Parts: sequence; structure tokens; C-alpha cells
Amino acid sequence: MGAGFAHVAGKLELTIHLTRLMFPYIFFVSLLALLTGVLNVYGHYFIPAFSPLILNLAMIGSAQFFYQYFAIPIEALAWGVVVGGFLQLAMTLPMMRRYGFNLKLSIHWRDAVVQRIGRLMIPGVVGVAIYQINIVVTRLLSSFLDQGSVSYLYYGQRLFEFPQGIFVVSLAQAVLPTMSKQAAAGDIAEVKNSLRYALMLIMLITIPASAGLMVCAVPIYSQLFMNGAFDFAAVQQTAIALAAYAPGLLFVGISRVVVPTFYAMQDTRTPVWISFWTLLVNVGVGLLLMGPFKHVGLAVALTCASIFNAVMLLMQLKRKLGSIALTGVLWTGARVVVATTVMVALVDKILLLGTWSHGLTMMNITLLLGAIGAGICLYCTSCYVLRVKEMCDVVALVKRRIKR
Repeated sequence: MGAGFAHVAGKLELTIHLTRLMFPYIFFVSLLALLTGVLNVYGHYFIPAFSPLILNLAMIGSAQFFYQYFAIPIEALAWGVVVGGFLQLAMTLPMMRRYGFNLKLSIHWRDAVVQRIGRLMIPGVVGVAIYQINIVVTRLLSSFLDQGSVSYLYYGQRLFEFPQGIFVVSLAQAVLPTMSKQAAAGDIAEVKNSLRYALMLIMLITIPASAGLMVCAVPIYSQLFMNGAFDFAAVQQTAIALAAYAPGLLFVGISRVVVPTFYAMQDTRTPVWISFWTLLVNVGVGLLLMGPFKHVGLAVALTCASIFNAVMLLMQLKRKLGSIALTGVLWTGARVVVATTVMVALVDKILLLGTWSHGLTMMNITLLLGAIGAGICLYCTSCYVLRVKEMCDVVALVKRRIKR
């Protein structure tokens, strides 16, 4: 995965050491994923969606307060991952008991339902594995590029995954139980309605998020990361990587919503085959672009692969369900693009007032927060003016949550 690291003395060995320290996290996060699925079926989404914050706090706290106690300071961050995973799992257990689950070990492997789930899981596991292989391939190729290329892509992906983790994944998790019930009842018309509505919500979030990430990339990285070895040149290189990733956010969101539609109809094979071809697209385009464009070429390759994946999924779903009637979805998307354009114009004007090469300053952070806040307000207002119904639904949902 990091063959290129061997060119820097000690880098590969340190990477292996940290991987071994963090490996127990897989145990905790795997159980967390299982319990998250159970809670989602019962309509409970808050604790699973909140748990990644606990992981991040554990990582930040460990790195900030305990690094001086380790011979290799970065070990503190690795242990923070493990502790964070344990805390993530622990906070879901009281909620499981509230829903009547008394968790204990069982060795009854012949349970008919468990065996059926296992058969359905196999293609899905392969599909997820291919997604992870995509990431591994990107990191493998970037390890052969200039020093810092892996970090540029990693930090670019972290900010790229921020709106994805908060909104896209949460929406996909919420959609699956609903679609599964509709598919089980044979109500394909309602499955299509749920899919269309989910796609509209995805566009409502991901289109402005993509544009916002692109225009705010340099300011955000200069305020969050610029310090020590992470100089302004590193800020600019990471921002370019994020700008190359950002257009793919919409298509990742579409895929995240469409794949559960296949799962709801107990078709786990089709997404796997599409994922396999997506992997080939990522590798092919990455090899083609990494020479002339270095790490930015690899980011563009992943975006191209995301577009390919989303388009192929929609085509296969249309073949399976018949007409999905996406005209209304596209019309909503067009109005969202107009509102996003207005937002970007304002945000860009405000950010031009900052001196981002100076790093973290009170003036810069005020301008950045002000630009983000003003952009969100203008975007929401524009959506109201353009009568984007889904924005009204989101505002109504927030109001109900506040009253509750």
C-alpha cells in the first residue's frame, strides 16, 4: 500500500508500527456498524451519527495532551484511535438496552436468518472492498510521487468527507430501512418516490457543499492546518487536491442513495460489478494523469471514477425498475445550481479581503466564518425565492427538532 515510502528511511517501518497499534479499532467499529444498522431500523439515527465526533475528540485529545508520554510522539494519536473506537461502541450500548436488546455472545451459527443475511452480505462485502481498494490504489500511486503527496490527498479527502459523513451517509442510512419495507411490501412506486426525494435532498446538500469546498479551500486549510512544516505552499497543494475531489461529492452522494435501492430489493450483485469497473476506471485514469499532474491527477481520477459509478448505477436501476421519472429531480438540481452560483459570488467577494498566507489570525478566522455564514444564509434565501420545496422541508424538520 505504501511501497513508495521505502525511499524515505524509517517511514515504511513507522507506518507499519502505527497500523499494528490501531488495528484493534476494527473490532470496535465493526460491532458499531452492526448496532448502527439495528438502531436505524428502529428509526434512531442520532447516536450513530454523533459517535464519529467522539472518535475525533479522542484522537485530538490524545495528540494534544499525551504525546509527551511516548518515545514516539505520534503513537499518542494511534492510541487515540483505539480509545475513540471503544467509546463509540460503548455509547450505543445503553440505547440498545432501551430497545430491549440484551447483548451477549452466541455460537448458534445455523440460525436461518443469519445464514440468509450472510448470503446477501457476500456480494456487498466485495463491493465495499472494491471501494476501499480504490482508496488503497490512490495512496499506493501517490507514495511514488513527491514527498507530501500522500498528505495532500489525505487532507483533501478529510475535508471532502466532512459533508459526506454528516449528510450523505446519514441520508443513505435513513433511506435503506424505508426502502426495504416498501420493497418487501411490493410497492415499487413508493420505492421510486423515496429514491427521487433522496436524490433531491442529496443535490440540495452536495452541490453547494462542493462549490463551497472549492472556493473556501485555501482559507480553511490556512486556518486549520498552516503551522510548522505545513506552510502556505502545502496549503495551496492540498487546496488544489480538494478542488479536484469536490465535484465528485454529488456523484458519491447519488451512489450512496442508489446502492441502498438495490439492497432494498435484495440485489447485492449489481453494485459489485459496477464497483469492479469503477476500480478499473480509477486505476486507468490515475496512471494516465499522475505523470503530468502528480497528486492532482490522482484526485481527478477518483472524481472520474465516482461519476462513472453513479451513472452506471442509475442506468442499471432504470433497467431494473423501468422509468424513474427524474425530470423533477433535474429541475430541482438546476434551481439549486442557480442558488449555489449566487452563494459562491458572495463568498468569494468576502474571502478576497483575507490575507491567507499569514495563517491563523483573528481577522482571517472572522472573515472565513462570516463568509460561510453569509453564504449559507444567501443560499437558503435563494432556494426559497426559487421555490425549492426540499429546502422548506429541511427547515420545517429543523424547526420540529428545536421545538422537541
